[in-house]
Amino acid sequence: MAEIKLQEGESIENALRRFKRKVQQEDIIKDIKKHSFYLKPGDKRRAKQALARKRSRKKLRREGEYRPCRRPWVGRARKPRAAGPFEASRDETHPRPSLTSAAGA
Repeated sequence: MAEIKLQEGESIENALRRFKRKVQQEDIIKDIKKHSFYLKPGDKRRAKQALARKRSRKKLRREGEYRPCRRPWVGRARKPRAAGPFEASRDETHPRPSLTSAAGA
């Protein structure tokens, strides 16, 4: 618990400034925020791993070796493309329309 004593002739503003600095140094606000809601053990682990990844990326970026992934399609499934009217279907059950027979008729 952060505690300060008001000194002789000290203004309230100065005492409040000292108190805020002491609270910040002792990480009281950070601790209160951390314990303000329950975090499941799996969520704690994931948050810890995310922070470790962030630190390692920052370290690599400082050393000049980090390259972000520029391929947005990595990690998500693509939909199969439907065959158009002039393309053969996947199972070849429907033949392609012939342009020569239509011109000769």
